[in-house]
Amino acid sequence: MSARKLPGPAQSFRLVTLAFGALLMVTPFLYMLSTSFKGQQYVLKLPPQFIPDPATLSNYERILLRGDFGHYFANSLIVAVVSTTLAVLLSAMMAYGFARYRFPGRELMFRLLLIGLMIPAMMLIVPQFVLAKFFGVLDSLVGLIIFYVAGNLALNTFLLRGFFEALPGELDQAMQIDGAGHWRRFWNLALPLARPALATATIFTFLATWDEFAWALTIITTPENQTLPIAVALLQGPKGTQWGLVFAASIIAILPVIAVFLTFQRHFVQGLTAGSVKG
Repeated sequence: MSARKLPGPAQSFRLVTLAFGALLMVTPFLYMLSTSFKGQQYVLKLPPQFIPDPATLSNYERILLRGDFGHYFANSLIVAVVSTTLAVLLSAMMAYGFARYRFPGRELMFRLLLIGLMIPAMMLIVPQFVLAKFFGVLDSLVGLIIFYVAGNLALNTFLLRGFFEALPGELDQAMQIDGAGHWRRFWNLALPLARPALATATIFTFLATWDEFAWALTIITTPENQTLPIAVALLQGPKGTQWGLVFAASIIAILPVIAVFLTFQRHFVQGLTAGSVKG
């Protein structure tokens, strides 16, 4: 049965509504991009100018020539890449175990894991700080990575379990007949077929770890261990803020997120709906 076409006025209204919503969402980003090319004296000019006149690269030059900015960028990149890799791999292993194996307490353990999704992250700051102090990982990138990985396991496992459950069991049985063990079936069969769900988990995890501010601000005290969100926040002074400088740094900070999304966006929509329909 062919899809029913919307009448002309209804379709036009839908397109106009979608266009208005898209413009509403992208306007703050466009204004931030525009402001990053303005001198400080033009930032608060009324009415606001979306096309800077005169345009300048001085904000980007000042940011890129700061010796510490590249160091903060590298810290964030290391933390985000390592945290994302470990979180996605560990959650994939957990999700595969919950989806493919039957063992006592399986559903109870899965529901206990999902409790982590119901607790606001700010409520965990104090107990996390106590644990970090006990293990001696305060003021270190390791302390960030450990808790970023732990904080993303629940959501990633939830997403990936649905996808693994939707994979035909006959594929596992065929590999078992060929003599494949548990690890080989997971690594050579499940992971390649789960690329859409893995891409979704990768995007969510990288975004969460790259932009995280509260935990990093809590445990990082020395400048050499600071990450990019803290560095951008420190550009805002108590007596005045160079908004052009802040927005230029923010634009640079957005680039890795855009790169990750463009890399995995082919599988993103498919991964979001993976496991929602079984059969």
